[in-house]
Amino acid sequence: MAKTVKVAMVGLGFGSEFIPIYQAHPDAEVVAICRRNETELNKTGDQFGIDRRYTDYADVLADADIDCVHINSPIADHAPMSLAALDAGKHVMCTVPMATTIEDCKRIVDKVQQTGLKYMMAETVVYSREFLYIKQLHDQGELGEIQHLAASHPQDMDGWPDYWKEMVPMHYATHVVSPCLGLVDGLAEYVSCFGSGKVRDEIAELSGNPFAVQSCHIKIKDTELTAHIWRALYDVARQYRESFDVYGTKKSFEWTLIENEPHVLHTAKKPEPEIPEKIEVPDFASLLPESIRRFTMPQEIHDSEHLSFVQGGGHGGSHPHLVHEFISALREDRDPRPDAVTSANWTCVGICAHESAMNGGKIVQLPEFTLKQPV
Repeated sequence: MAKTVKVAMVGLGFGSEFIPIYQAHPDAEVVAICRRNETELNKTGDQFGIDRRYTDYADVLADADIDCVHINSPIADHAPMSLAALDAGKHVMCTVPMATTIEDCKRIVDKVQQTGLKYMMAETVVYSREFLYIKQLHDQGELGEIQHLAASHPQDMDGWPDYWKEMVPMHYATHVVSPCLGLVDGLAEYVSCFGSGKVRDEIAELSGNPFAVQSCHIKIKDTELTAHIWRALYDVARQYRESFDVYGTKKSFEWTLIENEPHVLHTAKKPEPEIPEKIEVPDFASLLPESIRRFTMPQEIHDSEHLSFVQGGGHGGSHPHLVHEFISALREDRDPRPDAVTSANWTCVGICAHESAMNGGKIVQLPEFTLKQPV
């Protein structure tokens, strides 16, 4: 691939946050933007100095100058837009989840294998400073043997766009699945999930999910480990929390119970009062090209009032890491992390978990295509 990767940004709400990162990246260029609303499209184009503007996604795919698309459209569009881009010969970065059906996940995996193009699900958590910190501890052996992983993501979606009322909690579970599996470089083999409580009738009818909380255990393939995750979208009194806990033989990391308070690191074999220690997680901007390091900081967020940033702490400084990984994978002709198979496995955990919850917690195996990389 040529030195500069030419990107089209598709979906310019949350997606516009990535534009200045690509523009500042030494090996990338945003050559086009796409949004259905022409007035808002032009506002973004004027703000970032981008002349090539499309209201029709088909026109983006017909543009031979574009190497890849970064998709930030509503969830229902993720799979069809990803497939159309791959058919048009474009590499794909797509925000989470990959899809909401196993069939669509398989279609994307098959298409990537057929075309040789790259697909990356833009999962923020595995590039957040918290995950990078825990991974560093794990890689350095400071945690000892991992014994258990856990993650939670309660979020009150009242006030968000109405299409969230149609969303099953576990169909948007990659923020809690990915850190558990990503830390140990594992894939989910099977799941068992229970529903608990109930949502109001309107939500149950629109989503097809009657439960307020879905709580899932994941068996991690070829290990002795399980992970426990839970999700809630409506009718649960809880501050936003996108957490990840890791329990090792030497040290354990626990996410703070209250947003913006310190996390806790527990060290074994100390006197009881000294076991827990409140810690400040460092930033990992040093892993990035100098020109995009500043984008790990919350002050670089343009729409800082958007709930996805207010509630998520700016996604843990992950955005420039995602951009750099995707661009680097294209430049080096390697699979990005996560690649299509891994993205499908992380996504299908939630799809299988919902099936399990609707059937009283029965064990549901992950589909075979999510369990192995192509030869």
